[in-house]
Amino acid sequence: MTAREWDRCSRGTPVFANCAARMVYPSECTVGTVISRRALLSVLPIPALALAAPRRPFLGITVMPEDYQVEGIEAVLRNLKERAGATAVATSPYVMQPSDPEHGQRQPPIDAGAGGVRLLDRPLWGKRELYTSCSPSFVPNLKLYQGLAYQPGAPDELTRRQGPIVRKFLQAAKRAGLKTYFQIQSVIPPDYIVTSGGPVDLDKPRLPNGSVPKRRVGNTGSLASMDIRRYTQALITDLCRQYPEIDGIRMDWPEYPQYTLDDEFLDFSKPAEAAAKRLGFDFEQMRRDAGALYTKLHGGLTNAEVSSTDFALLPFMSRQPGLQALGRFKATLVEELLQGIREALTAAGGAGKELVPNAFPEPFSFASGMDYRRAAKWSNGISVKLYTMHWPMILRFYGDALMEANPGLNEALVARRLARIFGIMDDESRAHLKDWEYPGPDTPHRAGRDAQARKIAYAQKEAGDTPVYALAHGYGPVKDFEERLGVAWAASDGRVWINRYGYLTDEKLAVVGRRK
Repeated sequence: MTAREWDRCSRGTPVFANCAARMVYPSECTVGTVISRRALLSVLPIPALALAAPRRPFLGITVMPEDYQVEGIEAVLRNLKERAGATAVATSPYVMQPSDPEHGQRQPPIDAGAGGVRLLDRPLWGKRELYTSCSPSFVPNLKLYQGLAYQPGAPDELTRRQGPIVRKFLQAAKRAGLKTYFQIQSVIPPDYIVTSGGPVDLDKPRLPNGSVPKRRVGNTGSLASMDIRRYTQALITDLCRQYPEIDGIRMDWPEYPQYTLDDEFLDFSKPAEAAAKRLGFDFEQMRRDAGALYTKLHGGLTNAEVSSTDFALLPFMSRQPGLQALGRFKATLVEELLQGIREALTAAGGAGKELVPNAFPEPFSFASGMDYRRAAKWSNGISVKLYTMHWPMILRFYGDALMEANPGLNEALVARRLARIFGIMDDESRAHLKDWEYPGPDTPHRAGRDAQARKIAYAQKEAGDTPVYALAHGYGPVKDFEERLGVAWAASDGRVWINRYGYLTDEKLAVVGRRK
């Protein structure tokens, strides 16, 4: 697909033919026709704006251990069941305590500085923002990790004092009739929580020139690292044996998270080079073509190119063989990661244990490596993130990087082109970059209703019979949350996860209950 065709498709919705890569990179596809969003949503088998209630609704809510450490297990479960009408819950294998800026991490996550405005709706230890530290909720079976490069977090006094609460919560949730899941990180060892841990220097994803990106939202490792994969598989084995109560595992970030322009150009680390050789990819060609576009975007970009739909502004829009191969390569790494996790989960807990990866929506998934069709082969479901507070942040990160590297660019032109490529609004936005920013707690999210629905519909089409869950976010004002939840509910045919309990006031819980 040419850059012009992608820009056209982002204003409508493409119908693709002869697409061997199944939209890993749209550049490898030939376009059929382009129809309007409204027309597409009216005919898709997964109706984006259906009014009829689904026959088998699913409503899961992510509840972090600190939530029931503070509010108590019974109070949290009462809110989930009676107020929200939840059918499932996910938590994580750690416990938390208040700390300080020197020794802890901010809650909620600060998202590379842009999320500093974000506050919790349900206070922790009396505060809507605070610094915390965490410890594993269990005593790891060290025999499972013997000889591995990465090791689990060591249990400590917090583990001994508070750790049992996680098992008690899972057991109480099962008695209440809820399905139970663990959510863990895929490539941030020790994988317990997004704000803690990370890879050694060798396993950090790298740009074509071999450097590590200066700004990243998550400290994820290379998907190609065999050391990280082996650790994650051992952790899953450990968790299945220690917590037989869980029905499955939700894997967060089993891809290359896409938040900044640099994220588009990963991964050229040593583990990735070894994987490319093993898998038959031309690593030097991928590096050469990615490096050429990276250099172009960092000092050689003109207004004429930004405004031209014939110019491939991002790697997934390019027809360069190395960039097309890079998309297939990342998709292969994601599939291998999920296959290994599925095999470990089955070996430790049986085939009935569910694997549900979280995933970026299109078009971010084209650069993250998340090919929904290939992921579906190893998954019981796929949760597609509608984290709409991140969408303006992502656009701003990309735009600021382009403007800083190319001072002569027209700011409004850059903002319009990126908004069109990302497909996050329902109209032709003419805002400047300064108007795209992380929303505060009382600010509605800048995300089109049709845009959100279209992303879920596309994922379901690619995933086939594997169910796609809309992963909605609770952050934001009540009315805006209610509207976004309605879109998620309809677009997914009543299969929704909500992240997370800490952003759900009692009023929002009541909103969820009415939708359910």
